[in-house]
Amino acid sequence: METVKEKRKKFEFPHTYVIIGIILVFVTVLTYIIPAGQYQRVEDADGQMVVLSDSFEFIEQTPVGPGGMVMAIVEGMVQSADIIFFIFFAYGLVYMLIETGAFFGGMGALIKKMRGKEWLIFPVFMALLGVCGSTFGLYEETYGLLPMFIGIGIAMGYDGLVGGAAVVLGVATGFAAATLNPFTIGIAQGIAQVPPGSGLVFRIVCLILFESLAIGYLIFYARRVKADPARSIVKDVTFSMDEGMSREQMEALPFTARQKGIIGLFVLTIGILVYGTTQLGWYLPQLSALFLVMSFVVGLVGGYNLSQVCVFLVKASSEVIFGALAVGVARSMSIVMEQGNITDTVIYYLTNMLQGLPREVAAVGMVLVQNIINFFIPSGSANAAVTMPIMAPLADSVGLSRQIAVLAYQFGDGFSNIFWPTSVATECGLMGIPIQKWYKFVTPLFGMMLALQMIMIVIATMINYS
Repeated sequence: METVKEKRKKFEFPHTYVIIGIILVFVTVLTYIIPAGQYQRVEDADGQMVVLSDSFEFIEQTPVGPGGMVMAIVEGMVQSADIIFFIFFAYGLVYMLIETGAFFGGMGALIKKMRGKEWLIFPVFMALLGVCGSTFGLYEETYGLLPMFIGIGIAMGYDGLVGGAAVVLGVATGFAAATLNPFTIGIAQGIAQVPPGSGLVFRIVCLILFESLAIGYLIFYARRVKADPARSIVKDVTFSMDEGMSREQMEALPFTARQKGIIGLFVLTIGILVYGTTQLGWYLPQLSALFLVMSFVVGLVGGYNLSQVCVFLVKASSEVIFGALAVGVARSMSIVMEQGNITDTVIYYLTNMLQGLPREVAAVGMVLVQNIINFFIPSGSANAAVTMPIMAPLADSVGLSRQIAVLAYQFGDGFSNIFWPTSVATECGLMGIPIQKWYKFVTPLFGMMLALQMIMIVIATMINYS
């Protein structure tokens, strides 16, 4: 007979989809408990639908039943189609780099060249991704880089988490500590009626502090894992990028002229991506088309015919289908809340709690409220459209500048993307990391970032940041 203790030892943490499903059921139940309500919305000069801050009213309850909950999953897949297919096509390009030998050949050459200072790869790329996220709003576009960095992390003697986290933390921190991000700062400042680009110096300081914290945390973990692989959080996780090659074997791989040309094509693709997103207004559909075309170009240059390339792309899709579908499943939570008309109610209750508080307490409260709201509205632009028309006049009423309201929004909207399952489920799926292991890794960092958010918002209040 098994003892109770032995049975407990056999407990396995639920699958990521199960965790999301539990949260989805919980949110569905909330549609029966939280009163339904809504703000009136109007179209602003830029065509953005924004709420009228004093227009909230309770409406007839619209709870979501079991059938509606299941349909929300399907609708989540439909609404997330642009992200899902972007993931397929982005990984398809990386998969072609692997099949042509250019990926591991180039990786071996890079590691050989960086011998003795290879640890610099991660902080340099994190800083670069942070600047890109902070200025022109790079985020989902980096998902195609995850397999590459996971492979680099493993090849350098760390683990797959180091490489994946370098991408996620680097770009997410920059996106959150935004300086000129048009999708967050641009929209929020416009709605709050503060001058575009104002308050830049303080936000640059925030970017440096937060990005330094993220880099320092990752380097600390990476060095600990390299010194003792048994301390790796993902030591029992098998990554698709782990070919079982030692560092020496990877350095010995050939890196032919053809493979160098293929890597050049990949660099060209990234350059086109940056130009398209910054100058031409490209987003996921255009980037998906870019990655699809370049997958065929890389395959043909690598010596494969069209049929072979198609076979490889199908195989690539099968490897990332878990992460891709997680996007749609996570989106279903927002759909249930919208159908139940509880999102606006939650915002109404949370913002009312801040009325009449001292300035510093209200500023900290704004940050906490925005962190909570980001669970319900994970989209940065949608979050700004809903909350800023409420937060801006709220800041006026408690004696805070509207610039501080914008700062609270960008902190709360951005940094919680590394914690709330509505975002984390997608990132973990793409990295091939169980969600509970990501939380074990990132929770201390998120706690430190939350503390730093509060410190910076209090400083902003004390200096009358405007």
